[in-house]
Amino acid sequence: MDIKIIYEDEDLLVVDKPAGVVITDIYPDLDKIHRLDKDTSGVLLIAKTEESLLFYQKQFSDKSKGLEKILKKRYIALVVGSIQDNEKRIATLIGRGKNDRKKQKVYLLNEPGSLKGKRSAITDYKVVKRFKDYTLLEVFPKTGRKHQIRAHLAYINHPIVGDKVYGFKNQPCPEGLSQHFLHAECIIIEMMNGETKEFCSELPKGLKEIINKLSTPAQGGQGE
Repeated sequence: MDIKIIYEDEDLLVVDKPAGVVITDIYPDLDKIHRLDKDTSGVLLIAKTEESLLFYQKQFSDKSKGLEKILKKRYIALVVGSIQDNEKRIATLIGRGKNDRKKQKVYLLNEPGSLKGKRSAITDYKVVKRFKDYTLLEVFPKTGRKHQIRAHLAYINHPIVGDKVYGFKNQPCPEGLSQHFLHAECIIIEMMNGETKEFCSELPKGLKEIINKLSTPAQGGQGE
């Protein structure tokens, strides 16, 4: 499969991953630096050497430079329903679900019970545009838990459109959507030479077409 290369040097490969692709099938001899779910499209970093793998993975660790580290990630998500707050932070614990081991479960920070297997998770979001049945968001995960964005948005009762794992039964879905509507748009990272670089991916054509077909925004219009 022809994968668009955003950037490449002797240590790092940055690709524009299409939805539905398992990137290790394309590059079986290289290691992913971070995770993108199969149906999530967008920017993905791949290490070409063991040294670069260790270097870049440290930036994805919470312990590297705290929450205000150089690494920053921005996603685009279309969610079900109208989110009222123009921007907000979701801060919880996340752990593997008891009833479905493939899903992550959200726990409150002060929830009683064992903390074993639960890790802090922080996601910021900002409203880009509101539609009749949906809200378009910019999402900024501050931690890197498995399925974090998907689990957090479902937790606030606004699951990602097309999400077959965390979506609600009978939730609305635009006609023609073939993936869940989550796209890794940009990553800012420190390079091995000390420079800071930003790598970005345009929203796929199919997702743009979905947005263009949505009904006129409900009251509230453009996010502030």
